Amino acid sequence: MKKIVPLHFSLLTLIMLTACGNSHSNIIANIPEASGIAYCQNSDTLVVANDEGSFYELSTSGNIISQHKLGNYDLEGVVCNNKNFMFAVEGGSLLKVNRKNLEKKEFKIKGKGFKLTKKHGIEGICKINNNYYVTIQTKNTSKEAKLLKLKVGSTYAKVSKIIQHNIIDSAGLAWYDQKLYIVSDKKDKLYIYDLKREKILKKIKLSKFAQEGITFDNNGNVYFADDDGAVIKYSKKELNW
Repeated sequence: MKKIVPLHFSLLTLIMLTACGNSHSNIIANIPEASGIAYCQNSDTLVVANDEGSFYELSTSGNIISQHKLGNYDLEGVVCNNKNFMFAVEGGSLLKVNRKNLEKKEFKIKGKGFKLTKKHGIEGICKINNNYYVTIQTKNTSKEAKLLKLKVGSTYAKVSKIIQHNIIDSAGLAWYDQKLYIVSDKKDKLYIYDLKREKILKKIKLSKFAQEGITFDNNGNVYFADDDGAVIKYSKKELNW
């Protein structure tokens, strides 16, 4: 796939722009329908999920290393573990994929107190300690905007806690520096969320693009998955954090 040369505007400038048609910067790769992204600590690479059941592994500079089709899955997010990937599937399941041989196993998310529909499906995913967190997408009401805390075993994915965060269209999650980062596509915002206090700490305005995922590497960089077909990279200095 054609690689796009990064542009060099700062995200500080980007944040201060309105969302009225301003173009974003720092695109490093073209990935069709990029719906989730995660950084792999042990290989210093990125894994990007897409809506058509494929995933891509990239270098942190945006070079595509590999591409694999997993099947008829609407993948909406991904966590990179040392030995496996864990994908969030929109219809309400997790898909565990071995990083070496690509063997896969699907776990239906079970539990009480939440309801999934075509309009309110699973979107972002992250891992905190031994638990996974997934977010339920809602575009019209904050009432259904919830996080599901999951206990995942060898044969199950069970909801152990439900957290209402009131962020409309929460499309991507990342756990970084003891805080939860949530992107909203509809609002074009990045929310920094205190999970212990269940409280939004900060809202950062983004320029208008299709935010579907967020992740951080070990070198002070943050990456966004753009559902319009791109991976976008910034340094923490550009983010002014």
